[in-house]
Amino acid sequence: MHLEFRHLRTIRAIHEAGSFARAAERMAVTQSALSHQVKNLEGLVGMELFVRRTKPMRLSPAGERLLRLAEQVLPQVEAVEEEFAGLHAGRAGRLHIAIECHACYEWLFPVLERFRRAWPDVDVDIRPGLQFKALPALQREEVDLVVSSDPEDLPGVTFRPLFDYEPVFVAAASHPLAARPHVEAEDFRGETLITYPVDRPRLDVFSQLLIPAGVEPAAVRQVELTAVILLLVASQRGVAVLPDWVLREVRGSSDYVTRPLTARGVTRRLYAAVREADAARPYMAHVLGLMRTEPIKMRGMADAS
Repeated sequence: MHLEFRHLRTIRAIHEAGSFARAAERMAVTQSALSHQVKNLEGLVGMELFVRRTKPMRLSPAGERLLRLAEQVLPQVEAVEEEFAGLHAGRAGRLHIAIECHACYEWLFPVLERFRRAWPDVDVDIRPGLQFKALPALQREEVDLVVSSDPEDLPGVTFRPLFDYEPVFVAAASHPLAARPHVEAEDFRGETLITYPVDRPRLDVFSQLLIPAGVEPAAVRQVELTAVILLLVASQRGVAVLPDWVLREVRGSSDYVTRPLTARGVTRRLYAAVREADAARPYMAHVLGLMRTEPIKMRGMADAS
């Protein structure tokens, strides 16, 4: 015996309609064609599926068993069909994001909130546990987008530039370095540097300033949350270097002072790494556009303040 989805759909349609005539109309077939389908199905299972002598016609015990199977299986099949149709039309999909930039949470959440409203059928998730092995996970299709400031030449992966940002020194307003127009690597030798819990090569202050100069801070204190970093800085427990978009709310505060790194400043570029095959998906193109425009919006807010 070889049951097919069409057999289950036929049983369900006749049961829901209550008669062959109404079921045939619902299924857009003739009544004789539907009767022929049922006779073939009864021959396949070797027993009657309907008690035809009753009004309304009702299912036999064998028909009830097939109906239970139809009600269990068909909704799952139809859900997958609808999902695939959405994928084909570009309305649905998956957007699982891994972040190599720890401070990016401050910037990414407004982006994803706007994206969610525009693409409610796309499954969005952030995978922080992969932040140090994110690019291999992208190649294995475990995630779909990686936010990174370190592009690599990887087969099947494209790095789309998002925006440039400036790593900025921040200290308490009463800190001795507040009198300087900028800070240099040597200024960190006697300081407690408060950072995110990230490997040093992935922190801008180390990769762009301290490591090339061979300078080691007096101490390094790792803190998970941006708000706690700023609290410790204001309490004169240390200094920090954070992206300019993170500091937009404190630049007008009398508790803090911000200064560029070196006289020329340091500029970094943030990228979105995606698989080349996914880059043209409508929802992927939209989220990349949002990622590019959100920093401009935030800078405008900072300028207005």
